[in-house]
Amino acid sequence: MGLEIILNKIKEYKTIIIHGHLRPDGDCYGSQFGLKDIIKSSFPEKEVYVVGQTSDYVSFVGTPDIIDDSKYEGSLVIVVDTATESRISDPRYKLGRELIKIDHHIPVDQYGDIIWVDTNFPSCAQMIAYFYYRFKDELKLSKTGAVAMYTGIVTDTGRFRFRGVDELTHQLAGMLITKGVEPDEVDFKLSQETLDMVQLKGKVLTGFERSTEGFIYFKMTRDIIEEYGVTDEQAASMISVLGGIENHPVWALIIEYPGNEVRVRLRSNGPTISDVANQFEGGGHAKAAGARLNSWEDLPKLVEAVNQRLIEWRKSN
Repeated sequence: MGLEIILNKIKEYKTIIIHGHLRPDGDCYGSQFGLKDIIKSSFPEKEVYVVGQTSDYVSFVGTPDIIDDSKYEGSLVIVVDTATESRISDPRYKLGRELIKIDHHIPVDQYGDIIWVDTNFPSCAQMIAYFYYRFKDELKLSKTGAVAMYTGIVTDTGRFRFRGVDELTHQLAGMLITKGVEPDEVDFKLSQETLDMVQLKGKVLTGFERSTEGFIYFKMTRDIIEEYGVTDEQAASMISVLGGIENHPVWALIIEYPGNEVRVRLRSNGPTISDVANQFEGGGHAKAAGARLNSWEDLPKLVEAVNQRLIEWRKSN
């Protein structure tokens, strides 16, 4: 779609409210706060708000605003980094006059009056950075927004290690550095771990399970989360601990949230697994997806589905 349409809508509205997804990660925060800074720096007279849940992990990027319902009257709502409408944080996104969706995931719900979805971008924060770059003669950006977007790019690309990182990714990251980002400072903030987190990492490395076909997974139950005194967000970050183990190209962290909600964080450095996630009320990228189990009793079905995918993948390779 023409990005000029989005820019013109931003120019048109006095109040703009930016939503993300439930349990926000670095890319969600980077997209939200990066876009807020671009709009506010470029058009100081506008009211721009970021709403939704908080994230301790990337809290240095910004703090969501607390606003009344009345702010939505006649407003433009922008939802970033959220493929599924049910995962939008704060249901008031429906109260605005118009809705723009900006996302880099495989489309699930076609919500929004204006939609910019491009799965070629490895992070939504890179999309926002590209939006700024595209109109840099008209727009402004401060160090605060640059740090937000750089953080989003770094976290969603595994610090530039994941598939999808290309020349444009590095070009835009370099542009953000020229705006004041100190890469070592961002890396230091993202690398900090509590003693509880280090001990939990040991638990994950010694307690994961393996399937017959090379699927590694760890069951992060409420008991474990409470025993180690970590937040749900910190527990979910343990997905990275299981990646890169030889002969185990697919891995997952299965997390039990309050209310008996069981979510799956599924990753691969081999076969496509997004369609496997689709079988379990999920979706995402080809090799990084999320899903949901109705209960722990559904876990064997997930393991079998991943096993089947691994068998098919090995036959085709």
